[in-house]
Amino acid sequence: MRIINYAALWQKVGEYARRAGRVGARPVLLLYYVMKSPHTPKSDKLLIFSTLSYLVLPIDLIDAKRLPIIGWIDEVVSLSVAYQRVCKYITPEIEWKVDRLLDKWFPVYAKYELLAE
Repeated sequence: MRIINYAALWQKVGEYARRAGRVGARPVLLLYYVMKSPHTPKSDKLLIFSTLSYLVLPIDLIDAKRLPIIGWIDEVVSLSVAYQRVCKYITPEIEWKVDRLLDKWFPVYAKYELLAE
């Protein structure tokens, strides 16, 4: 029985990543591929799924439109905690997949990127 709808989550992750830019998308994509890996424990997959869902869905504890800087803190903290917990599962193969996808989505690398509204 599959609990996670990977196709629906992938669509939302892709939309978020294209808005966030190459640098902002990289940790999100790394987490996604770690979640899909058969070597990642189910508890960590659930952590990643909840983090990515919170990041890409329109639900917020702190509204970024009302409090622009503070509104992003909850997403950054949740992403950071999940990343630190599961970064040990990031393999060179996962990094390669993410880099190839980022090259496809963002063929021109910019040192500084701004989020589009």
